Amino acid sequence: MSLDRDTLFIGGDWVAPASSETIQVISPHSEELVATVPDTTPADIDAAVAAARHAFDHGPWPRMTPAERIDVVAAFSGLYAGKLAEMADVITAEMGSPTSFANLAQTPAPWMQIEAFLGIAREYPWEEIRDGALGSPVMVRREPVGVVAAIPPWNVPQFTIMSKVIPALLAGCTVVVKPAPETPLDGYLMAELLVEAGVPEGVVNIVAGGREVGEHLVAHPGIDKVAFTGSTAAGRKIAAVCGEQLKRVSLELGGKSAAIVLDDADLTTAVEGLKFTALMNSGQACVAQTRILASRANYAAVVDALAEAVSAMQVGDPMDPATEIGPMVAQRQQERVEKYIALGQEEGARVVIGGNGMPEGLDRGWYVRPTIFADVDNGMRIAQEEIFGPVLSVIPYDDVDDAVRIANDSDYGLAGTVWTGDREAGLDVARRVRAGTYGVNTYTMDFAAPFGGFKASGLGREFGPEGLGQYTELKSIYLENPPAE
Repeated sequence: MSLDRDTLFIGGDWVAPASSETIQVISPHSEELVATVPDTTPADIDAAVAAARHAFDHGPWPRMTPAERIDVVAAFSGLYAGKLAEMADVITAEMGSPTSFANLAQTPAPWMQIEAFLGIAREYPWEEIRDGALGSPVMVRREPVGVVAAIPPWNVPQFTIMSKVIPALLAGCTVVVKPAPETPLDGYLMAELLVEAGVPEGVVNIVAGGREVGEHLVAHPGIDKVAFTGSTAAGRKIAAVCGEQLKRVSLELGGKSAAIVLDDADLTTAVEGLKFTALMNSGQACVAQTRILASRANYAAVVDALAEAVSAMQVGDPMDPATEIGPMVAQRQQERVEKYIALGQEEGARVVIGGNGMPEGLDRGWYVRPTIFADVDNGMRIAQEEIFGPVLSVIPYDDVDDAVRIANDSDYGLAGTVWTGDREAGLDVARRVRAGTYGVNTYTMDFAAPFGGFKASGLGREFGPEGLGQYTELKSIYLENPPAE
């Protein structure tokens, strides 16, 4: 089945693009052409924003009751559930995520988000009456923020689209989604399901493109809010534009998270968990805990256990269910990671396993050898900068206070874990590390709880009631007291 497309999804219809320019989607595994789709232009962005603007200003969606919108989103959820395997295959084809991870997280997790937000929306206080401080009642309403620009990255495209589109829809907003040029294909399948579910024309528009059209979308006067997931550098630029225009913005940005292994941790259990938290999606994850903190007394044991476990992980064809680490999304990403591996050696860190060069048995594809660095100082660039690949730095600490200090010695504050045999000691560490999400002997994202970061890891939160609230404006309506009986 061909994945080629020649139209864009604007105003509830498949429309011809403004130019003949195309995006070539290349397999990160085979380096062969997967599909060709239109490359969005600023004129296409203008058309998509106009459609979303008209749907918000004049269409039925913002004027439906929350219950009516919930019914449409629930229909979409049911359709989406039937397409999880197909969507996972599309994502693996376009960006190289191992099919094991794609079928674990790339598509089931977005569907779980939809279901979680539906439950939240059913109980959400869309209107509430409060006892006013001056003696008269006050109605507090939560109204849709308006037209939303949703800009997801390429690493978990559906996951990051749903964290924006679903709460926006439930709140009554309309949306322009700009998928990354590396991952435009899953958006087409999503659009088909939205139409089938009965989402009105113009409520969701999907136009894939690169940085230039993204900048045009962010600055567009027809956009009321920007929701972005991506690099901190791009997030700073978006925040500056939104600040100038007093435009609402939420940013889920980078991370350089630390996993603290305490001496009383079960090392086998900890290392098995660290394999996932550090190397999920081939290391291409904002929450990847690629700084592994081990005490000096236990340092050699942690390094050896990690090296043994990571060396045994299968690297290769992402469509092979046995593969645990696939390719990088693009050749530029492969080159970026390899530069960091060379930099780590220049900084004086010791390569325990991996290093530059293609993994054994592979002669094509944008692969990187899973690499573990030991003797890493937290001031090194490989310990401070987000690499976004399968590269781990093991950093020694003196005591628990020192471990917390090192974990917090970062521009980022997105995620982290502590591994210990003492739950209360783990909770104490969790409370002291400045990160928006944290795990004690585990790491996950619970869609009932807010997700986001401290410091340079972003602004605002996704998931939970807090995530839904990002797409609402608060209105206070002052009421006169009812007449006395």
